[in-house]
Amino acid sequence: MRIEKFIQDGQDAKVVERIHDKIVDMLTAGEYIQYISLQKKPAVTLLPDSIAISNKRIFLCEFTKLGLATNFEIFSWTDIKDIAFKEEIFGSKVTVIPLAGENLTIDYIPKVQARKLYQLIKTALENPSGEKKEEPTPVPTEPKITEQVAPPVVQPPVTPVPPMPTVSVPEVTPTGEGNKMVEDDELTQKLQKLKSLYDRQLITQAEYENKKSELLAQL
Repeated sequence: MRIEKFIQDGQDAKVVERIHDKIVDMLTAGEYIQYISLQKKPAVTLLPDSIAISNKRIFLCEFTKLGLATNFEIFSWTDIKDIAFKEEIFGSKVTVIPLAGENLTIDYIPKVQARKLYQLIKTALENPSGEKKEEPTPVPTEPKITEQVAPPVVQPPVTPVPPMPTVSVPEVTPTGEGNKMVEDDELTQKLQKLKSLYDRQLITQAEYENKKSELLAQL
């Protein structure tokens, strides 16, 4: 049944079908009916007032002349300022507030239907074009590469090595035999010098022997 989804909140199927067929003939390209709400008075009402909404407009319908005529108040979502409803003992009073002109009110709307109308109309006012908003496709982000920095090498503290103590060695002044050693060294140097003179033939052998004898005599 083509109107099955419009009678799930207690709407009268015959009245919904009649309103549905009238509105379908007024739909524009890309427009479709979203919800139909019917007035329900405490007394029996054969032809109740109704509010229907599409993805582009809102339709307020009133049957007149025993159902032989129908009055429609039609607004696009861009012409609507807001929607309000008030829950009463018998149903709710729904008020459509246009940007220009008088407010339009239909009473005795069942509370469940009034809440559904409020939700759908508020959503439509946020997107008056009636187009479905597509969620932006998330752009994958490349993982951020964090450069790994090696921690600085901490050198262990260097313990200074204390300098070795300087040991002073007292100078010993040679006495006695020490003086003799100095004299012997001088004599040895003289003998060596004498021998060098002889080896270089700067003196004769006789001179060498005589001088040598003199030096050795000093021992």
